[in-house]
Amino acid sequence: MANTAATVESFPVGSVQDVLAALQDPVRLEMVRRLANAGTAQRCGALYDTINKSTATHHLKTLREAGLTERIVDEGQVYARLRRTEVDTELPGLLDPIIAAANRAHTK
Repeated sequence: MANTAATVESFPVGSVQDVLAALQDPVRLEMVRRLANAGTAQRCGALYDTINKSTATHHLKTLREAGLTERIVDEGQVYARLRRTEVDTELPGLLDPIIAAANRAHTK
């Protein structure tokens, strides 16, 4: 990601109900797990395997609208970044146990 003239789209972190509703879907939880483990913005295509692009776009929009992720467009490439710091500021302690549980479930 060159970051020269990147466009960033994000929403304020939602309520705990909004965030948990976004994370209740297994596909979205997996996307967040991958972003958390990567620790940096990832190309959107790297966040899903078993769904088509339009479905992935819907899931990424849901995560973005809940304030969990932001969309970055840089030189024609689209990336997603987990807004971990922002979520932790608004909802302290919420993400870590959810991501840890998702990681445990993924290794089974």
